[in-house]
Amino acid sequence: MTIIYTLDMIGTAAFAASGAWVGVRKHMDLFGVLVLGLITAVGGGTLRDLLLGDIPPSSLLDETHLYLSIFVSLMVFFSRHSFKRVEKPLLYFDAIGLGTFVVIGTTRALDSQMGWLIAVLMGVMTGTAGGVMRDVLANQIPLVLRHEIYASACIAGGFLLVFLEYAGMTRPFAALLAAGLVITVRLLAIRYDWALPRS
Repeated sequence: MTIIYTLDMIGTAAFAASGAWVGVRKHMDLFGVLVLGLITAVGGGTLRDLLLGDIPPSSLLDETHLYLSIFVSLMVFFSRHSFKRVEKPLLYFDAIGLGTFVVIGTTRALDSQMGWLIAVLMGVMTGTAGGVMRDVLANQIPLVLRHEIYASACIAGGFLLVFLEYAGMTRPFAALLAAGLVITVRLLAIRYDWALPRS
């Protein structure tokens, strides 16, 4: 099992938990919580694969993502009265997932012979589209459109990965550095409450 795959599983679990928790806070029933958990975890990667022509999407080829998302969503729903205590630590696992998803999306696009801009956009989409779908279904402004440092961290990581690959760095090192940048920026933003300028 590769490091990237392990981080992918951590990210999937964290994203599923964050989606399910939104459903709980919106007082949805079990089905609604499961839908938000699944969409948040696999929505971005599924949309990316469809746009790149990778059919069936990776979430259907490796059903571990679906099983893990359902399991985590169920855990959140049935432990909802005590889940508040781990809401803050969940943000740190979410940051790990964000960095990993950006790397996976960007490299998938590069392997599909897409240009550098499309590769970066696919990385950002993989990391954020699931959350956007979650927020739309939950009738709230998507996180990426609020003032938090989130999508901008994805953009920075995607650009770094593309630059390092074009500079000749091997894929594993480039991927780890890019994921590390996304994770670090996101964690610092959480710690110091960084935000982009607002209108």
